[in-house]
Amino acid sequence: MLVKLFPHPGLTALLILVWMLLLNNFTLGGLLLGALLGILIPALTAVYWPNRPQIRFGWPILGYLAIVFFDIVIANFQVARLILFRRSKDLRSRWLVIPLELRSPEAIGTLAGTISLTPGTVTSDIAADGRSLLVHMLDVEDEAWEVARIKSRYEARLLRIFQ
Repeated sequence: MLVKLFPHPGLTALLILVWMLLLNNFTLGGLLLGALLGILIPALTAVYWPNRPQIRFGWPILGYLAIVFFDIVIANFQVARLILFRRSKDLRSRWLVIPLELRSPEAIGTLAGTISLTPGTVTSDIAADGRSLLVHMLDVEDEAWEVARIKSRYEARLLRIFQ
């Protein structure tokens, strides 16, 4: 019964949180409507997610988010430094192919989004077989090191989150 009511508990919590942030005002009615939407939307769309991934909540996700936020802040300063103090002809822009161990479409999408959120990088394509990402980086000194950094910093953690 509880699984039918909350087929995606993480999505339910996220929908309630986003609803309350969109309201920008905490009221009991707003919270109740957010809870109603947070329960109904996942329940109505559950049939479209028959093979949903098992996600490990708690410390693995919090650790991943902390690293992503830290990397975004640091990358903002690095990109600002590049823009302000380096001539465009001296930039070492590169296309990198990141081989993936992730197999879940949700995990691959999370990795692609994480890379694109970080200033100076953008994921532009996912291979048709889902085994690699094409990533453009604004300034690359060592391609192999950058690929290894993405795999160890993000992909390894996502492998633990998406069991």
